[in-house]
Amino acid sequence: MLRTTTLYRPIGPTELELIEKSGFHAFPPRLPDQPIFYPVLDGRYAAQIARSWNAPAYGAGFVTRFEVNEEFLDRYEVRIVGSRQHREYWIPAEDLDELNRNIVGEIEVIERYP
Repeated sequence: MLRTTTLYRPIGPTELELIEKSGFHAFPPRLPDQPIFYPVLDGRYAAQIARSWNAPAYGAGFVTRFEVNEEFLDRYEVRIVGSRQHREYWIPAEDLDELNRNIVGEIEVIERYP
């Protein structure tokens, strides 16, 4: 049986538009100055980023939720970047296509700010 992990990704309106264009099945490629893709393991942490960073910077912030095949994630370690709630994966940009192929189901928008 396929094991999955629930991940969250705080995003802005431009990234949301590109996810919509994929049919909610893939995250867009990283920009040249973005070498790492940072999905997080806690919805509250994602909401904090969307509310405090994305919304002020881009006029709106969104929290996405998606399931990823654990076999893919096993290659990466979880990093704590603050408190225990601030856990995230650091996935190199060149691995994003493979991550997208390991998303199980659709990417859901679960929160919007403001």
